[in-house]
Amino acid sequence: MNKRFHGIIFGLLTSLMVIALTTSVFAQGRGRGGGAGAGAGNAGGPPPGAGVDRGLGNASSRSNGRSDEGLGNASNRSNGRSDAGLDRARIASDNLNRGEKELRDHPGIANTLHMNANDLRAGYQDALTTNPNLTFGQYVAATRLAQNLSGRFPGVTRSAILDGLASGKSIGRTLQDLGLGSDEAKAAKKQAEREIKQGRE
Repeated sequence: MNKRFHGIIFGLLTSLMVIALTTSVFAQGRGRGGGAGAGAGNAGGPPPGAGVDRGLGNASSRSNGRSDEGLGNASNRSNGRSDAGLDRARIASDNLNRGEKELRDHPGIANTLHMNANDLRAGYQDALTTNPNLTFGQYVAATRLAQNLSGRFPGVTRSAILDGLASGKSIGRTLQDLGLGSDEAKAAKKQAEREIKQGRE
């Protein structure tokens, strides 16, 4: 009886040991298999295609898109401002050069305006900073009209006439806006033109 009982106990222990060893070996096999699989995949890292390089690549692509577009827009805007500024400077310079030539060829213009040539030149140059399209003839006419009309029409100043021209209005329209009637404006223009023409002779 004792021998039989001991045999049963021995068999159970043996079975338990076999089961334990089998479980241990299986677990180790899974561990190695999992490690090998991880190594074969991405060494335990993120799944293929989701690594650092890919992330940086995508970020770089997105950043390049934004930055290229941003730089392009900024460049375009800057070039637009720069081009416009250069055009204004060129036009003003061309007009100033033509004014210089006209003043040299017809020095009597300054006398007609009761000014010296240097003051006339400086005044015209200053006016060009506001309106580079202003011609020397327009500046001279605005000056003479203001001299002739300011006594009767205090609002008719050279600055007011130049402002009208800068806004795209004609001298006649500007004079009417400053209080002259249509006929008065025409007569004032003709008188100024006659006086300036005499100064050019």
